[in-house]
Amino acid sequence: MRNEEIAAIVQQMTLEEKVAQLCAVHANRLVEGGRFSVEKAEALLRHGIGQITRLFGDPHADPAKTVEVGNAIQEFLKTKTRLGIPAMVHEECLSGAMMKKATVFPQAIGLGSTFSPNLVERMTAAIRRQMRSLGVHQGLAPVLDIPRDPRWGRTEETFGEDPYLVSRMGAAYIRGLQGEDFRQGVVATAKHFTAYGISEGGRNLGPARVGERELREVFLSPFEVAVREAKVGSVMNAYHEIDGVPCAASSFLLTRILREEWGFEGIVVSDYEAIPMLFTFHRVAKDAKDAAVRALCAGIDIELPDIDCYGEPLLLAVREGLLSEAVLDEAVRRVLTMKYLLGLFDGFSPVDPAVVASTLDTEEDRKLALEIAQASMVLLKNDGILPLQGVKTLAVIGPNAAEGLHLHGDYSYSVHIPGVQAWRGKEAVWEEVVKTVSVLEGIKNRAGMNVEVLYARGCDLSHPSCEGFTEALEVARRSEVIIAVMGERAGVMKQSISGEGSDRTDLALPGVQRELLKELRKLGKPIVLVLVNGRALELSWEAENLSAILEAWYPGEEGGNAVAAVLFGDYNPAGRLPVSFPKESGQIPVYYNRKPSAFSDYLTVDAQALFPFGHGLSYTRFEYRDLQITPQTVHFLEKVLVSFKVKNVGDRDGEEVVQLYLHDPVASLARPVKELKGFVRLKLRAGEERTVQFVLFPEQLAFYDEYLRFVVEPGTFEVMIGASSEDIRLSGNFTVERETVLTRYRHFASEVFVQ
Repeated sequence: MRNEEIAAIVQQMTLEEKVAQLCAVHANRLVEGGRFSVEKAEALLRHGIGQITRLFGDPHADPAKTVEVGNAIQEFLKTKTRLGIPAMVHEECLSGAMMKKATVFPQAIGLGSTFSPNLVERMTAAIRRQMRSLGVHQGLAPVLDIPRDPRWGRTEETFGEDPYLVSRMGAAYIRGLQGEDFRQGVVATAKHFTAYGISEGGRNLGPARVGERELREVFLSPFEVAVREAKVGSVMNAYHEIDGVPCAASSFLLTRILREEWGFEGIVVSDYEAIPMLFTFHRVAKDAKDAAVRALCAGIDIELPDIDCYGEPLLLAVREGLLSEAVLDEAVRRVLTMKYLLGLFDGFSPVDPAVVASTLDTEEDRKLALEIAQASMVLLKNDGILPLQGVKTLAVIGPNAAEGLHLHGDYSYSVHIPGVQAWRGKEAVWEEVVKTVSVLEGIKNRAGMNVEVLYARGCDLSHPSCEGFTEALEVARRSEVIIAVMGERAGVMKQSISGEGSDRTDLALPGVQRELLKELRKLGKPIVLVLVNGRALELSWEAENLSAILEAWYPGEEGGNAVAAVLFGDYNPAGRLPVSFPKESGQIPVYYNRKPSAFSDYLTVDAQALFPFGHGLSYTRFEYRDLQITPQTVHFLEKVLVSFKVKNVGDRDGEEVVQLYLHDPVASLARPVKELKGFVRLKLRAGEERTVQFVLFPEQLAFYDEYLRFVVEPGTFEVMIGASSEDIRLSGNFTVERETVLTRYRHFASEVFVQ
């Protein structure tokens, strides 16, 4: 079955059956008393359905019982509807399958800090196995947004501020989730299309101020790679508007660019409630019927999460002649094609509830979660106190020390699902549905009997009370070193400090955490700050006054063990910042790849970041030498080879993230001061030296010129090899002899070889 057979199915469908394939129904609407309700299904599914929303989203349902509901839904669709077409089931999977008892991996911002596409692909392969074995067909990730204002709460869901890094991590995420064959894979969903991460004022849903050239070079770039290289199966629109046009109603984005220019053949799904927002929020449609017409004509195939505008309003629009049935048919064809690729027409095989226990959070997956968490740790500062050696008494202090679920990102099950949370005073408390190792527990696990570990909470994350200071100071006086575990907590819709809908006006440590640090500092003892958070924070005081700062992001269920491994030196940190940290909130934006005109100083502070993109320290040292660039003159569409040597000159084994940046110093348009065009994470034993070779292709040199041509201009290009965007160790150049207009991509990334 493919084109002709799918066309034949569409031809025999009633209008109601066609519209039903473009709709979704939330699974909880088909359940009564924890069991599948035939009566509800007969009312909602009688014409079939395109998708089932969040089958595993019930906070009170056990996964084994949930798969039985999923089986019953598919059996009903197969045997009780005229055409017998099964539904696609979708779930969230940003940092793991968003199911009760599923593995919680590090949040996306931590994945970005690994600079390791291989780790990301291994993670999503594990997620694919978990989800597909339980009857899920589509995952609503990865997030390919480029955040330029870390006040935006969803910064934690991204891979970072650089389009090249996001492209490489995103492509790896998609490969791992989809696999080689959709019949065994899970459809990845590239979101949020597009420029969602530069919302005005850092406010979620705020408009984006961006021109078409920057839109294409920066914000569309990761999506283009997702579509053309990684062959992503689905794309989701963004909530906001660009130059007055909501993305959910943009035929420029969803049809002209996505389908006509890039050749996307998958399905476009709406972000939850994005279509009714066309009339309730953006005010560009007068009612649900108008919104349905605008969204479908723009290119949205399926409305999520439930039947709304694409239900009766869409039916009326077609019947009244406001929408051509041919437009409807094309969307239905795309949906049925995806179902065919997933093997849903091959016959329904129910999921055995007995497989749940052996599928979710296996020992192998927990080991992978620990490996990724360790790789994500970024050592921002170290005056020599780390790794901890010979310490007999440690004070572990702070609101993030003992709370394991504070290590989860906003799209983990316990943090995200309504009903899982309870409240303690003014703070949310979550049910622990998967074993999570807190930082305190991880330190105690590692310290064993040889180190006395003292603990005091000290203060809340955001409450202004200082009542806990006395206990914290007493504990600190009895210790040799203070481990302060502070930062933020993830959640959604203002239930927490970061996450979707949780935007901030400043980036200082919230509440009275900094005040507690200042009191601890008066004791004159070494303080190691462990940050648990989801964005770049303002840390100028901390960087000046503390002995060490370790950025842990939201490291997931094994986060406490990962932090402890770094603190005690069992793991040599090698994570690198995927976002730039400002000196003051008023500097925002401080992303590294700005244009020259963006670097003028303020009255009291310069325009540089406190901790730049790509920054991260190690317990060993690396030297770079012998840069060679060939050819020195590029005549026409030639590759450029950049080779050099990296040596571990310290006394510990370690990893170095080698970064290649390019700069076009004289161009027809203003260009960024530097742009990441290659990276590799190297493992080097103490004393070991290896040769790294990057292969640059014409696409890595090109940009959109005055006429929006993708062009390589003649001139000199500067090559910079560094350990961060500011720590440049080697530099050289080559010359391009003639202008070349590129009409299609052949290489979306540089190649790298290590000998």
